[in-house]
Amino acid sequence: MSCVLVTGAQGFIGQQLVQRLLTAGLNGQPLRKLVLVDLAFDGAAAGACVQHIAGSVAERGVLQRAIDTRPDCIFHLASVPGGAAERDPALGRSVNLDATLNLLDACRSLAQPPRFVYASSVAVYGDRFSGVASEDLAPAPAISYGAHKLACEILLADASRRGWVDGCSVRLPGIVARRDENAGLASAFMSQLFWSLAEGRAVTLPVSPTGSCWWMSARTCVDNLLHMARMDSGLWNAQRSYQMPVLHLTIDEVIDALAQRFGPRVRDLVSYAPDPFIDRVFARLPPLRTPNAQQLGLRHDGDAPTLVCNALGLGQAR
Repeated sequence: MSCVLVTGAQGFIGQQLVQRLLTAGLNGQPLRKLVLVDLAFDGAAAGACVQHIAGSVAERGVLQRAIDTRPDCIFHLASVPGGAAERDPALGRSVNLDATLNLLDACRSLAQPPRFVYASSVAVYGDRFSGVASEDLAPAPAISYGAHKLACEILLADASRRGWVDGCSVRLPGIVARRDENAGLASAFMSQLFWSLAEGRAVTLPVSPTGSCWWMSARTCVDNLLHMARMDSGLWNAQRSYQMPVLHLTIDEVIDALAQRFGPRVRDLVSYAPDPFIDRVFARLPPLRTPNAQQLGLRHDGDAPTLVCNALGLGQAR
């Protein structure tokens, strides 16, 4: 049985990952211990195998307590979102860059290198696209968040080369649909669209109706994280970094899928007030080719109706 460590365990992806681990274990085996790290644990998952460590990953003492549990597998999800990191660069650096480096360094004390799955981001590509994008596109971060994610990808690969961890980075697209309106998350409008229309509430989007985004449900994201945790690392590329496959859909296409599920009147609930920065960074994205990631077994949600069902926890698409 394994000991699994999850940082950012109370976040949107973290909570769903934790529930899956408690339900299904890892690699089909129940967990010996599940160590959760986050700032606080109100309403957190509980169980005989669960240990909570409250505090910031930017604190070395918090990370050391986590490493002292001798994890076999680490899911490093903790981060300060891009918008918040731009407003507070010192906080963004301490959590998004320094904490990751400190965690990698702490892993050197472990007798066996743990599997280390790092949640990177499409923010590493920046905002300059033309035509069809590829998973081999050269990174060019446009914000500090993306720069820190890219730096951590490189340093994780180096730590793996040195034998401190057996790690990989997976670049996450826009993950939907979180319920909270996280003010630090510039892509929050993508989730707000789902819940607002599902609940019959009006929503104003900071992008145009023809804007095209990269989409993925939290359910599929967790599937991909667990897939990377259990697979043979000998199959990975030298960079140990992969782009998760994405659905490339316009805002209109997502609204059509929501209208198909909740009725045509939901279209009248949507209005637009494009923000130039958000529209450029998140809603001017081309199709993204990911043949290498898909050959490795990573996947997207399939189509817009299935995305709606997966994102909102509904049954099969009609």
